Amino acid sequence: MTYIAPSADVAEQAILGEGTKIWHLAQVREDAVLGENCIVGRGAYVGTGVKIGENTKIQNYALVYEPAVLGKGVFIGPAVVLTNDTYPRSVSPDGSLKSAHDWTPVGVTIEDGASIGARAVCVAPLTVGRWATIAAGSVVTKDVPAFALMAGVPARRLGWVGKAGFPLKADGGFWVCPETGAKYIEDGNFLKEAEDNA
Repeated sequence: MTYIAPSADVAEQAILGEGTKIWHLAQVREDAVLGENCIVGRGAYVGTGVKIGENTKIQNYALVYEPAVLGKGVFIGPAVVLTNDTYPRSVSPDGSLKSAHDWTPVGVTIEDGASIGARAVCVAPLTVGRWATIAAGSVVTKDVPAFALMAGVPARRLGWVGKAGFPLKADGGFWVCPETGAKYIEDGNFLKEAEDNA
C-alpha cells in the first residue's frame, strides 16, 4: 500500500510504486514516476516527469527538479537541490518575464546506490555515478565517477567509498571496505569492483 499524508500534494497523473510514502507538505508533480518503497520527506518537491527508482529516499525539503532521473536505492539528503537551468534568468534581455517555453530544462542523473548529503547542490547537467557519495554542503558542477567520495565548493574527489558507504582503504593493490571487506580496483580515475568479491 502507498501512503500519502493528508497535507501532501500529489498529482493524479503521478505514478507511485507499491509501499511508497509521501509525507507532510511534500509535492509530487504530474507524470513523476516513483518506484516501490520510496520515501518523500516533509516539504520535499518532485518535479514534473521526474523518474525515481525503487527504495530511494528523498529527505525533508529536498528539491528534485525535472528532468532528473534517480536510480534504485538513491539517498537524497535534507535540503538537497538538483537544479535544471544552466543559465537561469527571470526575464529575457528585453526585460519581459520568461515563460516555461523560453528555456530548455536540463537534468541531473543520480545512478543506483549514490548518496547526496544534506544541503548539497548538483548543478545540471551532470551525472553522479553509482554508489558515489557527495558530502553535505558540496556544490557538484561536473560528472562524478562511480564510488567517488566528493566534497567541497566546487566538489572534488577526496577518495573512494564502497557500497556500504565507508571510505575505502588502500591495501595490497586494492581499495578495501573496512566494514564489509569488499575489494575494489582503481583504473585511472575510475574504480570497479574486484572479481573476487562474489
